[in-house]
Amino acid sequence: MNTVAPATNTPEVPRVAGLSRIAGDYDLLLCDVWGVLHNGLAAKPPAIAALSAFREAGGTVVMITNAPRQRKSVFAQLAKLGVADGTYDTVVTSGDVTRNLIAEGPAKILHIGTEKDLNLFEGIEVELVGEEDAEVIVCSGPWDEQTETPEDYTELLTRMQKRDLSMICANPDIVVELGDRLIYCAGALAREYERLGGRTQIAGKPHRPIYDLAISEAEHIAAKAFDKRRILAIGDGMPTDIAGAANYGLDVLYISGGIHAQDYGTPDEPDHDRLGRFLAEHDAQPVGYMPRLEW
Repeated sequence: MNTVAPATNTPEVPRVAGLSRIAGDYDLLLCDVWGVLHNGLAAKPPAIAALSAFREAGGTVVMITNAPRQRKSVFAQLAKLGVADGTYDTVVTSGDVTRNLIAEGPAKILHIGTEKDLNLFEGIEVELVGEEDAEVIVCSGPWDEQTETPEDYTELLTRMQKRDLSMICANPDIVVELGDRLIYCAGALAREYERLGGRTQIAGKPHRPIYDLAISEAEHIAAKAFDKRRILAIGDGMPTDIAGAANYGLDVLYISGGIHAQDYGTPDEPDHDRLGRFLAEHDAQPVGYMPRLEW
């Protein structure tokens, strides 16, 4: 019985019929949250079922997200969206690892981001100040994530770059899904700052600190060490989820119906040839792809 359905002209990256077809090769899943488990407004029941089934079979699941907040806020968000506790073992966020950068940096911070991200600073001796008094920028996203674009920040970031202030980026994602549209994240502002010559510090995906923490948490929960060859990362973001896992030396399952879906067709039925070219252009070699995570 075939475990995967082959994709035309992309034999090296097969379309996986379901997570169950490859689950036996892995003991630990590091699964993206936004774009895989939910779209910002609603949870995705097939993904919940897939992760729950993996755990029921004895596997460990760590949700690894570039959310620019401490994990307790993600627990609350997932519960509000109806994601059952049995879906995962724990959550590790970009906010969790970014707090170390904040604690080690200057105390006077210009925070670019919404109020919901303020728990990023809880328990750290810092002062949130205006532009004139800032010694460092901490960006968790636009002030108005519903409408603003990176271009709205060009003048402000130009002024900060001229003062040689560093930007700590708490969410490396460029965009995420919000329902049926995409909104900009802190990563888009960090990219604009770098374009202007500014310095950035980033600990979330695709960088090592968040993977180190996620695997450490998993090993504590499971009371055992995990062979890297038996860890599977799952995600939809090419420059974050896919590149991060590859750089860390992990296998990765690409969820093609996420933020890049329009690059190669429709979310549920990607064009195999276009998808193959897309993956090649990004030098990506996932073990397989699925439009949506399902068991």
